[in-house]
Amino acid sequence: MTTEAQKTELLEDFQKYLAQSHPEVLASVEQPDLHTLLAELTGLKTEVKVESRQFKNTLDTLGSALDTVQEDNKVLANELATSAERFKQQQTDMMRTMLLEMVDLYDRLHIGVEVLHNYRPVNALFKHSRQKDVRFIERFRQGQEMTTRRFEQLLQRYQVSTVDCIDQLLDPETMTAVATGEDPKLVNGMVLEELRKGFLYQGQVLRLAEVKVNKIKHE
Repeated sequence: MTTEAQKTELLEDFQKYLAQSHPEVLASVEQPDLHTLLAELTGLKTEVKVESRQFKNTLDTLGSALDTVQEDNKVLANELATSAERFKQQQTDMMRTMLLEMVDLYDRLHIGVEVLHNYRPVNALFKHSRQKDVRFIERFRQGQEMTTRRFEQLLQRYQVSTVDCIDQLLDPETMTAVATGEDPKLVNGMVLEELRKGFLYQGQVLRLAEVKVNKIKHE
């Protein structure tokens, strides 16, 4: 329990505290005046303007850099497209060259097969080996025909087709006339014979067909 002496001591301490917290002490603290406050606000406003200007300049620089990058990307995209088109054309040219070589080989095989089809052994010569020769030539013909069919399948796989000439009018886009004949039953310009096969690659002319066409002489 608090004694009278202790209460007296507490009361004296509180009076000392009030004496130290007198309003005059608070009044002695320096307060900023209005002029100083306005000056600080003006300085702050100036700093904000400078930073805003710097930020705008940075945005303008970034925007210009972005425009440059976008323009460079467009140029690069155009260059890539041009390179891709050039590469595609080179591939097409190489493919056409290779296919022309294949077509030439096919021609030789086809001619060889026709020769073998038209072969007739001579009875008077080599009578003792005639049967063997006939069998050999027949097997050789069959082998050539098989190779020819494989060539045809290979050409079809690469979208190579032959030009249809027989009983057709001369088409200068796919045929060239190298000889003429006369058949009064047919109209002028009708193909009479295919002398060399023509070929199309993906619907485009790979090699013109060489043909013999009808040409009626008028008296």
